[in-house]
Amino acid sequence: MPIYRGLAAISMLILASLPSAAQEAEAGIAAPISITGGALYSHRMQGDNPAAGPIDGAFHASFSPSLRLSAHWFAYASIQVFSTPFYYYDAFQAEHKVEVHPIQAFVGYTTTYKSATILVKAGQLATAFGSFPLHYDDADNPLLDQPLSYATYVKPPVPSICNSWNPPSACQQVNYYGYTPVTLYGLPGVEVDVSVHNLDTRLQITSSSPANPQNLLSGSQYGQWTAGGGYTLIQGLRVGSSVFHGPYLDRDSGVWLPPGKTLTAFPATGAGMDAQWARGRWNMSGEWQWFHFDCPGFRISPSTAIGYAELKAVLTPRFYAALRIADQHNGRVAQAGQSISEGFQTNLQSYEFALGFRPTRWELWKLGYEWVRTSDAPGTRDNVLGVQLVTTLPTLSRSWR
Repeated sequence: MPIYRGLAAISMLILASLPSAAQEAEAGIAAPISITGGALYSHRMQGDNPAAGPIDGAFHASFSPSLRLSAHWFAYASIQVFSTPFYYYDAFQAEHKVEVHPIQAFVGYTTTYKSATILVKAGQLATAFGSFPLHYDDADNPLLDQPLSYATYVKPPVPSICNSWNPPSACQQVNYYGYTPVTLYGLPGVEVDVSVHNLDTRLQITSSSPANPQNLLSGSQYGQWTAGGGYTLIQGLRVGSSVFHGPYLDRDSGVWLPPGKTLTAFPATGAGMDAQWARGRWNMSGEWQWFHFDCPGFRISPSTAIGYAELKAVLTPRFYAALRIADQHNGRVAQAGQSISEGFQTNLQSYEFALGFRPTRWELWKLGYEWVRTSDAPGTRDNVLGVQLVTTLPTLSRSWR
């Protein structure tokens, strides 16, 4: 089934959680809740705090209320509450905290015209770039970690010209930790999805970049566009592509800019291809994505290519096995005036394997191990052994005419 087919996407996210009686009603409300407890063993925390132990645990709770107002109008939200380190990339910091993120919170309108299904959404939206964001759910993700482009940090180098027209103290005030190429958190914006037969398309306008999401109160908002689409070749096989473009630098990064330039002159661009295939007990998916970050003061700006392939095999009605192989290759950069370019960041490969077990329809146990290969962390220091228990609570729902 195509991931971004308008009505199918809404059915998966909203209507599937309602009982059959509610699906036949013109209006209804549902509130699915899932809670995940997790533990991991890794020496990643010791890179931030040498005194940190290798074992830690955390939780993740997802609350996804939906309100069906009529046959055309609906509202949907996805609120995520989690402690750190829950995700593998959280383990690079030894800090413990609890975070709340509204991944989605929007009003939608859906209708059909002849053979076309049209869906319009406005509010806090999951990015329309890539295919993994709609699988950002512990019960839907067969593994424990996320693909590299949705979890790793890309840190373009700070231009040396920064100090040529600004004092060093001004440049040092820039809060610069790098960017996750594609956010799994929400973006304020509007989106239009159109599907016709086996073709699905989408266009999204947001107030900030998928590489650097901002809230509506931020001073670092700039208009962005994201477009994508896919085609179902045969039942169970879909191929797609997507692209985004727009400014991505924070307002504080203005100290890097040469005179006469603004942040809008330095956009980030992402382009990707994806595919999903399912047949019998086998499920395969993968993405290849390329990102380019225009940086002030560079003759050759940073770019990175990230790809992954994922395979899931259902061993028995209760057991499955899953594997994900990912690679990140970072391009070379050269500042203005330099004739020799060099890599701005080491390349990275990761291999993750997981076993899943469903003792009941409400529970999913996952046990996984991730190998990471990079010259910055030789040996097994950044490898992770993890376990999760995903519990899906009975959906609270009510319908009316």
